[in-house]
Amino acid sequence: MGSSFIDLSLSNIWQSWFKFKKGKKLTQELQNFNYYLEENLFVLYDELNNGSYKHQGYRKFIATDSKRREILVASVKDRVVHRLIYEYLIEIYDRTFAFDVWSCRKEKGLTKAIERTQKILNRCKKDFVWRADVKKFFDNVDQQKLIDIISLKVSDEKAMGLFKKVICSYSIFSKKGIPIGNLTSQIFANIYLNEFDRFIKIYIKPKAYLRYGDDFIIVLDNLTDLKDVRNQSIKFLSEILHLQMNSKNDIVIKAKRGLKFLGAEIFPEGMRLNKKNWQKVNSRLSHRNVSSYRGLVKKYDKKNLKYFNWKIVEKISKE
Repeated sequence: MGSSFIDLSLSNIWQSWFKFKKGKKLTQELQNFNYYLEENLFVLYDELNNGSYKHQGYRKFIATDSKRREILVASVKDRVVHRLIYEYLIEIYDRTFAFDVWSCRKEKGLTKAIERTQKILNRCKKDFVWRADVKKFFDNVDQQKLIDIISLKVSDEKAMGLFKKVICSYSIFSKKGIPIGNLTSQIFANIYLNEFDRFIKIYIKPKAYLRYGDDFIIVLDNLTDLKDVRNQSIKFLSEILHLQMNSKNDIVIKAKRGLKFLGAEIFPEGMRLNKKNWQKVNSRLSHRNVSSYRGLVKKYDKKNLKYFNWKIVEKISKE
């Protein structure tokens, strides 16, 4: 049990700063922090080591993509701490995650998750698939449960104290939820749902299982068995992790029919973007992002590539 101590040295805080800053848009807040950089990092070093560090509040904004989401943005100082925590936990946990967990991991990601799903459907054409996701996952993570799960692997009191401050900085009164905007929420989500991954892999042992974020598929060759697994899984998520299923995406289907999953329509022999994502491509297309969107369409929806090429001509000519 336990792990190595968290590195709260000044050099590691500097490294966390540089990793956080990389690729970031130069906002006024970031510019101000950078202007007094040495002083800010020395203060942060003192606070982390003497236990006086306190997580500040969040700035809120609404993002509307496939659905309306409230994004919370922490201060620059707190985000440097988030990066430090993230790097520490990734080192401990990533190698313990199931192979077919594709979200927020190096060499994985959404595109590869879609490709992997297509390969699974192709391999399991005669089988049945349960496709599901968790209802408002980030809003419903039990903070104390998350802390308890992490404490099984991390015995460093300073590290645990820091995690508690970050986790409990959100929804202080309800003790539920982790903010979508935090880098730490990516690793916290995988740590929390790793309990479900382990339940599926150790006790259910399906023909295939894949998870991206809180979206997942389970494949079995027998429909009755799959329905039983569905009931067991729903019970586990409810009783152990205090999560509920999203009824809109709770679907059991024959693998050969394909399924809508991760923003794409995926079939044993191929895939294509779903209607909502096509609308998104059409509405956002400009001369600045043509190559990115064309690559996406070429990879996932070749049948519509000719249409898309004409769309480019039409769109660009109006700019």
